[in-house]
Amino acid sequence: MGNNREPLLHKREEEENEYFEDCPGCKVDLLKRSDRSVPVKAVFYISIVTLCAALPISSLFPFLYFMVRDFHIADREEDISYYAGYVGSSFMLGRALTSILWGMIADRYGRKPVVIIGTITVVIFNALFGLSTDFWMAIFLRFLMGSLCGIIGTMRAYASEICRKEYHALGISAVSTSWGIGLVIGPAIGGYLAQPAEKYPGVFSKDSLFGRFPYLLPCLMISLFALVATVVSFWLPETLHKHNKTNKDQSDLHDVAEGTTNGLNLSESMKHSERRIPNSQKSLLKNWPLVSAIFVYCVFQLHDIAYLEIFSLWAVSPRNLGGLSFTTADVGQVLAITGVGLLLFQLFAYPLVERIVGPVMISRVGAVLSIPLLASYPYIAMLSGFCLSIALNCASMLKNVLSVSITTGLLIMQNRAVAQEQRGAANGISMSSMSFFKTIGPATGGSFCECLRAILKCTSASGCLLDLDLDEIVFVLHL
Repeated sequence: MGNNREPLLHKREEEENEYFEDCPGCKVDLLKRSDRSVPVKAVFYISIVTLCAALPISSLFPFLYFMVRDFHIADREEDISYYAGYVGSSFMLGRALTSILWGMIADRYGRKPVVIIGTITVVIFNALFGLSTDFWMAIFLRFLMGSLCGIIGTMRAYASEICRKEYHALGISAVSTSWGIGLVIGPAIGGYLAQPAEKYPGVFSKDSLFGRFPYLLPCLMISLFALVATVVSFWLPETLHKHNKTNKDQSDLHDVAEGTTNGLNLSESMKHSERRIPNSQKSLLKNWPLVSAIFVYCVFQLHDIAYLEIFSLWAVSPRNLGGLSFTTADVGQVLAITGVGLLLFQLFAYPLVERIVGPVMISRVGAVLSIPLLASYPYIAMLSGFCLSIALNCASMLKNVLSVSITTGLLIMQNRAVAQEQRGAANGISMSSMSFFKTIGPATGGSFCECLRAILKCTSASGCLLDLDLDEIVFVLHL
C-alpha cells in the first residue's frame, strides 16, 4: 500500500511546484525561491506607490475650509464646514463604490494595470482639483479620483505576493507605514503651499497662475510626485499567476470518476480533487476567517478615524475645556515625531515581533493595551511644560504604533485567508467597507467630534442630558 501511495505523493508535490514559463507570477515565485534576502527594492516601490495614494486624501484638509469659502456657496460662515464635509467625503464615497470592482479587475487582469491606472488618476484629477472654480466641480473631481484610484487595496494584495512568507509582515507594514506617513506629510504640504500669493508674496504675485488659483500649488506638487510613482509602477513585476488549471482539475475529476487513482479509494480521491479546484469558485462571504478579519478591521478603522479627528481638536482646545491649548505648530510637531517613530517601528521592530508571536496575538495585545492608554489622556492634560511634551509624544507614538500594529496584523490575516485569485477582491471588500465609514463622518457636515457630541447629548432614563467634554469623549469612545 505504501508503494502505491509514494509515487502519487511525489506527483502531487511536483504539481504544487509547477511553473509556467510565460506566467509573470511564476517568475516572481522562482525569484523568491532563489533570493532569500530582504526585499528592499520591492518594499521601496510599495512605499512610493502607497504614499502617492495617501497624499491626496489628507492634503486638502488644511485649506478645504478656505477653498469652500472662496466658492461662495455658503450663505453664512457657519455653513462653510457643512459644505466642506461633502467635498472631503466625496473621495471616500467614490472609493467605497468601486473598491470591490478594482479588486476583481486586479484578480482578473493583474495588479500592475490597476496600480498604473490609479497613479495616473492622481496625476490628472488631483491637479484639476487645484483648478476648481466652483463647489460642484470640486466634488465631481474628488469623486472621480476616488472612483478611479484602486491603489490601496491592490497594493495590500501585492505586498503579500511580492515578498516571501517570512517577509509578509514587512511588506504589509510598508503599506500601513506609508499610509500613516502620507496622513502626516499631506496636511503639511497643503498647509504650507496653499495660498502662496498671500504667504510668499515675494515669490508668487497675485496675478500669477498660483495667485488666481490659490490651491493649485499643493495639488500640483502631489501630482508631480504621483507622476514619479507612475514611472516607478512600470518597474513593478506582475505577481498574478496567468495560467489556467481548469482543464487539469477537470482531468483529475475524470480520473476519480474512472477510479484510476493508483490505489486510492474514491472518497479520498474526491477530497484531493476538491482541494485542487480553484478557490475563486468559493464565495468570499462564506469565508469566516476573512469576514471576521474585515469586520474587526472596520471597527478599528472607525475607532482610528474618531481618534485622529478628536486628537487635534483636543490638543488645540482651551485648558478650561480639558484641552492642551496647543497651537497648530505644536500639534504638527507631535504628529511629525509620531510619524518618525512609527516608521522606525514598522520597518525594524514589527516584522520581528510578528514572526515571533503572529498577527493574531499582535492585534489582540494592541487592542487590550489601547484601553488604558486612551484612558490616560485626561490625566496627560493635567501636566505642563517638559513633562507634558514627553508624556504626550510618548502616548501619541504608542497609540499610533498599537493602531498600525493592529491594522497590519488584520491585513495579514485577510491576505492569508484567501487564495491569490481572490486576494484583490477580498482587499476590495475591506477597502469598500472602510471607505464607507470614512464617508459618513465628514459628510454629516461639521467635524466628526461635533457629531459625537450630538450623539452623546442624548436623554437618559432619568431625563438628564449627557454633555461630555472632549477628553471624556475620547475615553467613552474607546469603551
